[in-house]
Amino acid sequence: MGDEIKAGKTVKKRHVYNTMLIIFIGISVAFGYMFYSQTEIMAIPAMVDPNGPPKFSRMIYGGFDTEALDKPMDVSVIGQFIYVTDTNNQRVQVFDLGGSPVFKFGERGDKPGQFEFPYGIDGDSQGNVYVADLYNGCVSVHDAKGKFIRYFAEKDPGEKTIDTPGGLRIIDNKVYVTDINQSKVLVFDMEGNKLQEIGKMGQNPGEFRAPNAVTVDDDGNIYVVDSGNQRVQVFDSGGKFLRIINGSPGGKGPSVFVNPRGIGLDSRGIVYVISNLTHYLYGFDKEGNQEFVLAGYGSAPDRFILPNGLYITENDEIYVTDTANQRVAVYQ
Repeated sequence: MGDEIKAGKTVKKRHVYNTMLIIFIGISVAFGYMFYSQTEIMAIPAMVDPNGPPKFSRMIYGGFDTEALDKPMDVSVIGQFIYVTDTNNQRVQVFDLGGSPVFKFGERGDKPGQFEFPYGIDGDSQGNVYVADLYNGCVSVHDAKGKFIRYFAEKDPGEKTIDTPGGLRIIDNKVYVTDINQSKVLVFDMEGNKLQEIGKMGQNPGEFRAPNAVTVDDDGNIYVVDSGNQRVQVFDSGGKFLRIINGSPGGKGPSVFVNPRGIGLDSRGIVYVISNLTHYLYGFDKEGNQEFVLAGYGSAPDRFILPNGLYITENDEIYVTDTANQRVAVYQ
């Protein structure tokens, strides 16, 4: 029986990896074709308001050698600590608010307190830490020091309420999880009861291909990064489709995104979206009109290589996981 379970998990991981790899290859080929054939691509305009965009503040790094971050995928500020999913190390690294390493938790495995592909991360009002494990197919809950408490919404990952969790955010006492294989957004109350499902596989409005990050604005509207379809979709609190954001007027033209990933909103209502394969951080108003663009390819302090996760605090500090540079960038 144990061998059958392990075999099933191996097949599942291969399926998730192959799904994401196919989408990644397709996006890369399409973008490369447009570039080299000189097909018209929407240019990145100059900043509308020079005083509008946030400014680079500092970098957060792990330690040296085995203590370094390796493919940090997501970040969240919970209480007095910064939590980063250190994905290739199958753990979570924790820093103080100044960016100094404090402690780590987790190790490779499929038992409670272990991870295979820790991805989305966020915290509740009690300071507990929720970690979405893409390959183990579960969300685990830990206390502020990393001690495993329970699995969220499931007694164990075998229940399959959640299949392949990617993005995760806790907003207004609701837990929002993107399920990559199911092409859905799942919404739970804090006790783990499922309240809502949004979306299905497809390309039409209201449908997803490998949905990634998720967030919610002050009006309860839900913003979902639809990575495989190169767009952000916006829904009202009841799950009704409202509009598409992709950098074009009304979301009806060519997308500026290539493999969009992290998303967040600041106190002004600016919607920030990461374009992973072009290494940019975009800012839009809530209607999807582009306000500014930051960063670009490179290893300099104000540049990214394959950025992924994004978190914005109540004080409008913006944290971006810079995966290939093995660090977290902070803007304010």
